[in-house]
Order: sequence, then structure tokens, then C-alpha cells
Amino acid sequence: MEFLSASLVQLESDYPVLLADFFGNSVGQYFLAFFLFVIAYGILKLFKRHVIKRLRKFAESTAWDLDNLVVKIIDSFGPLFYTILSLFLSTQVLNLSPFAERIVSSLVLIIVAFFLTKGAVMVVDYSFDHVLRKKLEEDGSFDSSAVSVLSRLFKGVLWAVVIIVIIQNLGYNITALAAGLGIGGLAIAFALQNVLGDIFASFSIYFDRPFRTGDFIIVGTDMGVVKQIGIKSTRLESLQGEEVVISNKELTESRVHNYKQMTRRRIVFSFGVTYNTSQEKLEKIPGIVQDIFESIEQADFDRAHFKSFGDFSLTYEVVYYMNTSDYVAYMDVQQDCNLKLKGQFEKENIAFAFPTQTILMRKEQGK
Repeated sequence: MEFLSASLVQLESDYPVLLADFFGNSVGQYFLAFFLFVIAYGILKLFKRHVIKRLRKFAESTAWDLDNLVVKIIDSFGPLFYTILSLFLSTQVLNLSPFAERIVSSLVLIIVAFFLTKGAVMVVDYSFDHVLRKKLEEDGSFDSSAVSVLSRLFKGVLWAVVIIVIIQNLGYNITALAAGLGIGGLAIAFALQNVLGDIFASFSIYFDRPFRTGDFIIVGTDMGVVKQIGIKSTRLESLQGEEVVISNKELTESRVHNYKQMTRRRIVFSFGVTYNTSQEKLEKIPGIVQDIFESIEQADFDRAHFKSFGDFSLTYEVVYYMNTSDYVAYMDVQQDCNLKLKGQFEKENIAFAFPTQTILMRKEQGK
């Protein structure tokens, strides 16, 4: 810097026009500032183009992930950062007014804090991804949504702290500002009580874990597979394919049926035969049903009973179990049972009942 100042003095003595003063600085000082800006920006761009390129190749040749993260963070310092840093260096040779100096220093503070925080966020993402990978290696059914929620919360807190630090370094009194915003904060908190309730409910879901991503649940009249557990809401994919969004607060206040956690499914179904079925055939029906289930490997037969006399049928009730919560597997077994039941009834000449009415007509004497 002393060499540049001496050179400037020599140039000003050779070219008096450079001594012309504008806003407290000579033309020579402005030329020197511009020269410094171009040199600094050019050096930073060359560093990004050549040095980072070599560092990236070196990182890709190693088995570590950490060096890739370091290169990614350095590479994220883009043109805006280089421009502000070069501007700060160039203004060191100018006599700035207190107001202009404060603007430059504030810009430098904000931009540097932004990019440093951005790098810190990358470190947070890397850390949580590393933890998630280890958890998934240990337990393939680990729910990643909880880690995602904590990651976003941690990054939100990090940005909030940085913003507070920037405001304080800009000369504002945080304590007085917080006191001034106290009443407004209460009003905002009251207005956002539902949102805050959903956020706290997400923590309840994380720690209690009533369901995980991939579980099939029923909440009231809504049912579907859990696709994402967010901070405010949980998203389900229904059987019809549409997305169902339910607030976390509603989930914690409702009765949730989680079928993924069900290790054994109990199925009850009924069928009816006609009233003109003989006594012998009625007694054979439970044995026919039992024989059918003995040929189905996935189902465990429990019972089959002549349950009741219906309006138009003699009703049987069948109960069996399946050692899986898979709904498609259950429907496959039920279909197999229905087809075999119909085939056996056709062989035994047993008719299934369907809604019918018998009208009795009486003829009175003398008419």
C-alpha cells in the first residue's frame, strides 16, 4: 500500500490534473481505488477458476467426504462476495465520509456474514446427512423425517442468531429493540398460535413416534401412506393417489390407526346361502371353508359358524388371521378364498343367497 501511495504521489507531480479534488479525494485517488478494485477482483476470479478447480480434482480423487465439503464451501463464495471484498479493499485509499464509511462497512459485514453462515449451513447439512446415513445403515427402517425436522430447526436458529449479531454490530441496541417489540411479539404469537401449536406437535410426533414415513395410517375419515412429516403438517398419499395434508396438531389430538405396526391382521367376513339349502349341506359348509383355508399358506383359519337367520339368507361368519399388514396381500388371500368358495359350492350344489321376496296369497272362502 505504501508503494502504491508513493507511486500516486509521483504521478500527481507529473500530471497535475490528477490533483483535482472531488468529494474530498483527488482524481488520482479514484484511479488508484479503481485499479485496486480491478486487481483484487481479478485475483479472486483467478483463484476461483484455477485454484478451486485443482482442489476439486484433488478432492474427487480421495475417499474422504470432508474435503469435498470444504471445496464446496469455498466455491459457494461467488461474484457478489468478490465484488464487496474488492470494493472494501479499494476504498482503503479513499477519504470517505463517516456515512459512506458506515455504508461500506455495513455491506461488508452483511455479505461476509451471509456467506459464512451459508457455509455453516452446508456443514450442518453434511453433519445431519452423515448421521442419517449411519442410522440407515444400522436400521433400514429408521425414520428420516425426524432428522430433517431437526436439521431445518437448527438451521433456522443459526440464521436467527446471525441476524441478531448483524443488527447488534450495526449499532442497534438488541435489548431495547426486543423490549420495543415485546407487545408486538405477543400479538404475533397470539395470531400464530395455530402455527406454533403445529410446530410443537411436530416435536411430540418426533419423540413419541406414533408413526413413521412409509406407515399406512387412518386419521378420522382420511387414510393413506405417510410420505413426509414436516414442521407444520404431515402429508399422506391416499389409496386413490391424491395427497392429503393434515396439520400436526390435529394428528396429536386425534385417534390414529397405524396399520404398519400391526404384525397380525384379523379378518372377519360373512356370506349367505338360500333358505332351501338342506340341513346336511348346512352342516358341511364350515368344513368346506376350513379345507379351503388349509390350502392357503398365508392365512391361519380360526372359525366358521352358522351365525344367524337373515331376511333372505342363512348367514355364516368366517374369521381368519394373516401374519402381515400388507393390504394387497390380504386382498389376494380374500380373493383366493372367494373363488375357491364359489367353486366348492358349485360342486356341492349350494346356492348363495341374494335379496328375494316371497309373496303369499290367501284366497278367502265364499269369494
